[in-house]
Amino acid sequence: MVADEQKNIVSKHPDATISETDISLADIERRRAKPGRWVIYVLITLAAVVAPYWYGRSIAVTKTYAILEFFQRIEPRGIAMVSWEVTVLGFIGIGMMILDSHKIPWFSLFTVCLVIEQFIAGMSLLKFNFWNSTYVIYGSSARVANAANLGIISAALGLAVFAVIWVGLLVCIRKTSPFNVLTRGWVSFLFFIVIEVLALLIVEFGGLITTV
Repeated sequence: MVADEQKNIVSKHPDATISETDISLADIERRRAKPGRWVIYVLITLAAVVAPYWYGRSIAVTKTYAILEFFQRIEPRGIAMVSWEVTVLGFIGIGMMILDSHKIPWFSLFTVCLVIEQFIAGMSLLKFNFWNSTYVIYGSSARVANAANLGIISAALGLAVFAVIWVGLLVCIRKTSPFNVLTRGWVSFLFFIVIEVLALLIVEFGGLITTV
């Protein structure tokens, strides 16, 4: 009698959570990954990088006088903050796109910010050595273009510093250390924002804008 009860217990199985199919688990994971969507994301990103930068640079060369009049009404620190802000928001968009399941809204934020940032970069002639180019094109008004470039560069450097520190914390800090909290969730996000704000403050009040 006991043997029969044990036999019945052993023979009981929970209901299957996956329906019967000839498709393997690897095939199911490939379908969930949706590589076609990522290809579309990459193509849109490339277009958002190339087209706005080319258009902004074309305007800088062909409509220089109109831009000079526009630059005369802009405070260099203001344009530096704008270029920094759209760049940081773009970083946030791509980061949340990787972490969050709702990818389309975050990708939309990333794309819009990337288009604006690349247009500003093109109009400000951003490249490795932009000071000579902006002075040749804009003359004494080059300070505005240089400030815009410095805003973008400060955001990029802030991200680089955050990445180095964050990876260093992952490698060096023990799980039981209180500093390990800096690698988790919203604390990491706040840590990133703090570093980015410090990078902006260095540009705004470190004497860079007044000397370029």
